[in-house]
This record gives sequence, C-alpha cells and structure tokens, in this order.
Amino acid sequence: MSLVRRAQQWGVFAQTWHVFDATWQDPYKSALVIAHYLKGLQKPIHHPSNDCGDHVVVINSKDIALRGDEWQMRVYFHHNTYHHGASWTKAWELHKKDPTMIVQKAVYSVLGSTLKRRYDMKRLHVFYNDEIPEKIKANISSQIKQLRPVPVRLDHISQEELDQFPQLVKLPDKYVLT
Repeated sequence: MSLVRRAQQWGVFAQTWHVFDATWQDPYKSALVIAHYLKGLQKPIHHPSNDCGDHVVVINSKDIALRGDEWQMRVYFHHNTYHHGASWTKAWELHKKDPTMIVQKAVYSVLGSTLKRRYDMKRLHVFYNDEIPEKIKANISSQIKQLRPVPVRLDHISQEELDQFPQLVKLPDKYVLT
C-alpha cells in the first residue's frame, strides 16, 4: 500500500475535532447537526456498531436563541431519586444556572437511547463563551457551519456603511421629528 493511500486510510479512521459557534442558534436544531458529527455519520466507514464519531466543541452557548416564548414555556424535568424529589425547571432558570446545560440536554435527547450515547456525549465539549483551553484549541481542524446567520447590531455598523446605504426617501432640510 502506498504512503498516500495509507495516509488517506488513517485520515478516515482518525477522530477530527470540529468547532460550532452557538451564537443566535436554536439549540434543538443545532443538536441535530452536532449529533451527526458525534455519531460519525459523515464518514464513509460509519456503521451503527462502530464508534467512529468526532469531537465537537460548542462555543458561546450563553448566546443561544429559543423561538417565541420557549424561554418561559419549555420545562426540564429532574428527579433526585428521593421521595418528592421531582422538580421542573423553566428554560430561562436553567440557562441562568448553567449556560451550557440546554445545549447538552438538546444533544443528549437527539442522540437517542442507544448504548453508545454515553461515549458520544464524552466527545461533546460545551463552553459558555469563546475561550477554549489551549489543549483543545490545538486539536481543532474544522468548523461546522451555523444554521442561521447572526444578525448585525445597529450600533456595530460603522458610519461609513450607514452613509453608503441607499436612501429611499429624501427628507426636506427643515423636517422636524417630534
């Protein structure tokens, strides 16, 4: 076997590290994409019994976006195994306690109830901001595309861009705003 062919084969079996920016992303739609990489479905050697998934590093989990009134309506269940130990926590409360937990729970539920879910979750690394430890940052070799574009805030647009924007209506010079 030639060296090039052997390197290709090693590349297929290697675990790659991907980074995903969760800024303004729906965690439940993003979890489908993240689980795809954690399971290794993008690899040609994928088989349900193989453990060939990749590592995924999720950054900025504190900036996730839920649709509509899901922050108030979505509830997470937890039971501490004691009598009357059941509790239901709203999404905004859970996010306030731990900004990484909603993304982790979304990915955990998408992975399904297989025996490999525990090993797939070990390859998920969620950070609430964009500060990644150097040991992990050195391994990252790929980026997962965001599902929706992040809108630009108006106070982040420069004055030159605002001046170059086409004006639809020419207001009179003596126009007074009330």
